[in-house]
Amino acid sequence: MKVYLGKDRTRADQDMTATHVTVRDLCRRIDGIGHKLYMDNFFSSPDLFDKLMTKDITCCGTVRPNQKGLPDDFRRRQFQLMKGDIRVRVRWNLTALVWKDKRDVYMLTNMHCPPAEGNFFDEHGNAMKPAIVVDYNTHMGYVDKADRMANSYSISRRTWKWTNKLFFHLLNLTIVNSFILLSSCGVKLSHREFRLALVRNILEHAGRGPPRPQRFMDRPAVSSAISRLEEATRHHWPTSSNKRLRCPVCSSCGKRRYIRTKCTECNVGLCVSGCFQQYHTKATFS
Repeated sequence: MKVYLGKDRTRADQDMTATHVTVRDLCRRIDGIGHKLYMDNFFSSPDLFDKLMTKDITCCGTVRPNQKGLPDDFRRRQFQLMKGDIRVRVRWNLTALVWKDKRDVYMLTNMHCPPAEGNFFDEHGNAMKPAIVVDYNTHMGYVDKADRMANSYSISRRTWKWTNKLFFHLLNLTIVNSFILLSSCGVKLSHREFRLALVRNILEHAGRGPPRPQRFMDRPAVSSAISRLEEATRHHWPTSSNKRLRCPVCSSCGKRRYIRTKCTECNVGLCVSGCFQQYHTKATFS
């Protein structure tokens, strides 16, 4: 799996565009296996199909009529088609097709036999779809169905972090894949019922976890919270000060007193008699 972060134009070359390079990178693990690949017109092109064919990967997809490599009459849209008309152009194993339904549908494939040209309707007067179009709709429909299932009971939340969004999207796809695997085993369960059962199981197992350590809400020891309190590893000694300092112990008692003695460790002005001891042994002064 690879997260698509936009076109990497630095990896494009003269033969392949940045979009085609992205498709090639995603298909490296299936080279030579004989897989079939369906894609929409954002990716399809004759050059890409030819490149993938050399790796034993056949392709089918809609294509933009102005795509480089298509026949000139396709690119110029010279066809005047009626409903049900089919026009086909073939180059080696690559087939380009345009079919008229409500609008022109352009297809490109190297996994199907070229259909016959003409105007085709069924007994009800509806335009008959070429086998290429039917096959494409069938397989691309799986992608649409998977997206629809993932979004039916989405667990994603609005967030500014793309990593969170990616996590919830992958979790959604994991749940959908699990449901599909369970259904393939013959279990008769709706998608909604499967998700509810999954939530119940998660909550049940979460309740059986080890007990959380209790937090003691008692007030912590004063010596660990206030660094100025006297400790065995530190030495607080009174010394003289070059300037007059205000004693914080006297100030807390409402007295305004300036002295010229201080603690060498704390660098705080303190009265030698009484205040020095209180400051280093008590959290509050009175």
